Amino acid sequence: MSGTRRSRLRWVTVGEAVAIAAVLISGLGLWNSWQDRREQHQEKAIEAARAHSPRAFALRASPNEDGSTLTLTAVGGDQVVQGQTIRFPPAFKLPAATTTGDARIEAGWFADALKADRKRRALPDESRGDERLPVLIETDYLEDGQPRHARALYDLGYALEGRFLRGAAVRMRGLSLIGTPPAGSAAADRRLDTLWTARAGAPKP
Repeated sequence: MSGTRRSRLRWVTVGEAVAIAAVLISGLGLWNSWQDRREQHQEKAIEAARAHSPRAFALRASPNEDGSTLTLTAVGGDQVVQGQTIRFPPAFKLPAATTTGDARIEAGWFADALKADRKRRALPDESRGDERLPVLIETDYLEDGQPRHARALYDLGYALEGRFLRGAAVRMRGLSLIGTPPAGSAAADRRLDTLWTARAGAPKP
């Protein structure tokens, strides 16, 4: 085979290699472009889902000077509380307390029932530290201009402080999130009852 023939064959081989490389590079570019579009589409879908799904909601409590009132605000700065319903353990035999706009818990709503129930359970008139009272709080609030609703169980921290000739006063400390209550009022009441019994003990005969 002559040198001209071999040179021609080598040149054709190199040309084919260049063409194949060009095809591969072009295909890789198309793949990268498709992958970028896919990732952008996924990111947009996630952002859209987040925009339509409520974010986690929790309450922050701030007691006033004498602990007779807890002011409640949403932990999320852009979540605005509109109204609430606060439910106490069934043993207290109290109706739910409701608020509109002015989110709060007042000791006067439950103090007498709490002290009477503690007496039935043979608990001391004064607490040795912070006690816990489970409550169910249902909150209507706004998030990004959209109305939302949240249900959660909280421990209300409180102390009993003696007052000469006037009995113990309930001084509230704050709130601690427990979790989500079961669906339905009856099941939620049973959960409150179980939590309160675990904290305060069973009534004495």
